Amino acid sequence: MVGQYMNTSANPETTPISAYLSEDQGGSSFGRMLNNALIITRREVRDSLRDWRIMGPIVILTLLFPLLAQFVAGQFSNFLQGFGAEIIGGRTIPFLLMIVGFFPISISLVIALETFVGEKERRSLEPLLSTPLSNTELYIGKTLAAILPPLAASFVGMSIYLFGLFNSPETAWRPPAALVIQIFLLTTVQGLVMITGAVVVSSQTTSTRAANLLASFIIIPVTMLIWVESAIMFLAPDAESPNGISSLWAIILGMCVVVALLLRVGNSIFNREELLGRTLDKIDIKGFFRGVWRGVRAIDEQGTKAANLFAWYRRGIPLSLRHLGAAIPLTIVFFVLALVGGYIFGITGSYQLRLPEGLSLQDAARYVDPGLLFRGSAVVEVFMQNWRILALATALGIFTFGSMAFVLTPAVYFIIGYLASQLFLSGYDPSFLIPALLTHGIVEIPVIVIATAAALKLGAVVTRPPRGKTVGQAWTAAFADTVKLWLGVLLPGLLLAAIIEVYITPAVVAAFLRGS
Repeated sequence: MVGQYMNTSANPETTPISAYLSEDQGGSSFGRMLNNALIITRREVRDSLRDWRIMGPIVILTLLFPLLAQFVAGQFSNFLQGFGAEIIGGRTIPFLLMIVGFFPISISLVIALETFVGEKERRSLEPLLSTPLSNTELYIGKTLAAILPPLAASFVGMSIYLFGLFNSPETAWRPPAALVIQIFLLTTVQGLVMITGAVVVSSQTTSTRAANLLASFIIIPVTMLIWVESAIMFLAPDAESPNGISSLWAIILGMCVVVALLLRVGNSIFNREELLGRTLDKIDIKGFFRGVWRGVRAIDEQGTKAANLFAWYRRGIPLSLRHLGAAIPLTIVFFVLALVGGYIFGITGSYQLRLPEGLSLQDAARYVDPGLLFRGSAVVEVFMQNWRILALATALGIFTFGSMAFVLTPAVYFIIGYLASQLFLSGYDPSFLIPALLTHGIVEIPVIVIATAAALKLGAVVTRPPRGKTVGQAWTAAFADTVKLWLGVLLPGLLLAAIIEVYITPAVVAAFLRGS
């Protein structure tokens, strides 16, 4: 039985893992899967604890770095007290607590990076992959083994730092309990993101050198995120709130989503046969561009080339729109939620603009002069502004599983909802926003929805490739659909919307205001 693994007197170096597996295991299928995965976890953790080259730096960072951080916090607090800036010192202490937890995880990243490719180079991977464990059990077991030691070291270091702060006469820091919980949760989810990302890298590379080089794509974004979190800790108006900093709760939730996506990606693309057979990473750039060009011209699932532009628009564009699937309705729902969220945000007392009351909208019509915008450069400026936002959302969506597409583009609708609430609270009729937005929005809003849905599909397709396709094939097809929609719908639509916005929308708004 699995439980006998820890009690067996057999030599774990020579006893095969399959000896600890039993075909007659009770419980649910999830319980059996977890029990089998924990066999791998215990094996990996035991091997890590025996390797002094791994444990030495972790122990040093865990024990010494908190003492150093405590010394820095005390000296910094004393220095700031001389200038009457104690609040800055108080905001620095939780940031140092987060750094104390981050360092053991960043150094321990080598454990996760060697999870698969390290065993392959040591030629110990073949016996492991020959066990009756499933791909999911192997992947979960390896991932848990890479997560547990770094997180344990991080929590010990943070506890030492907190204990020193509570008992130090220089700081005597007494933070809100919610803030401490937030920092521990932030450290946990950041560690999970880094480690799960490193396990994905380890399962897809052919050497530890390549894995270590690719680790920069994990450490750098997380480091930038820590900069953002530190700025929030310094500047957030609710930094002393007993409920914690609201922005940090949002970051924690977002990071949890990223962890779930990374676990799904890693498990879906893990293949033991490919891992053993792949000895050299080969980049087929020509093949990639051929696949993209074939997908751009395709008018059916078989990749039939469009005979002419009319056939391409009649059959090719609808084909790519169908490939977006649930991304389009999901985008629409998210935009509506952003609009409602902006309105709710605006009616809260602390964020109201306090607009002047009693102004005549008919007088405001004088300031809406369509002639001011009758210049060709205005069309180019509006077009380029919209193009940059959608292109940036698409580019960021590639590296964030499509999540950043739901950060940039819905911001416009959040602002619209907020402005509508301010007008309503000040006694104005916000209905003039309808012609101001829908005149060109008839074209622009569907274009933004399609662009956001395409960015979501392009980033999220790696988490669940279609049946019968590899991750590379699925992403190439999604990229081809994105390029096709940009060429056939998005760019022409943005240009048409810019022309309407410059030449027609101001006249419609001015006429509406005069008649109100």
